[in-house]
Amino acid sequence: MPTPIEATELYRFYHAGDDETLALRGVSIDADAGELVAVTGPSGSGKSTLLACLAGLDEPDGGMVRVGGRPLSRRPEPERARLRAQHIGVLFQSANLVDHLTVTENVLVAQRLAGNADASRVAALLESVGLARRANALPPQLSGGETARAGLAVAIANAPAVVLADEPTGELDSGNAATVIELLVGLAASGSAVVVVTHNEAVARHADRVVTLRDGQVAA
Repeated sequence: MPTPIEATELYRFYHAGDDETLALRGVSIDADAGELVAVTGPSGSGKSTLLACLAGLDEPDGGMVRVGGRPLSRRPEPERARLRAQHIGVLFQSANLVDHLTVTENVLVAQRLAGNADASRVAALLESVGLARRANALPPQLSGGETARAGLAVAIANAPAVVLADEPTGELDSGNAATVIELLVGLAASGSAVVVVTHNEAVARHADRVVTLRDGQVAA
């Protein structure tokens, strides 16, 4: 079986005038089915850039990302978007939800992007993240913890083989953070490959493996 997600020797450079920032310097990382990998490191170490490359939202300047053995890097954006919709769920701190759509509608939109819209499955999904009673609520009506769980529901709307999360507990209190961590651990236990960028030590403690970045490189 191919590895659900694998990145080999990723490089990413940013230019501002005459200045060059080396965001990633030959980073290699993978995650197996059923594994939760925590990516840690100080601010500016390249964690979010790495996640964006893994999701196909940003193109590395060197190296390759493969999803289920299929190249994701250096593909036309429509092809990357299709692979992302079918195989990758991405959870951001606050960018997963459209404010004028209900929680249910947000999940249905994610399913339609992959051609899998199924209202009955949405109800079961919202039940699994504890949001059955908030299915018709708009995002501005949700608490911080509910917003995080709704964003997670959108990320896993298509039962992705890979779940990528960028600081999913960064804006939550300890109780809601523990709930989100439990849900991520459960996703890995159900067979997804989960990669979490985090500063939260509790996430790292629950991870099967911790990868630390410093100055755009994997720390020895």
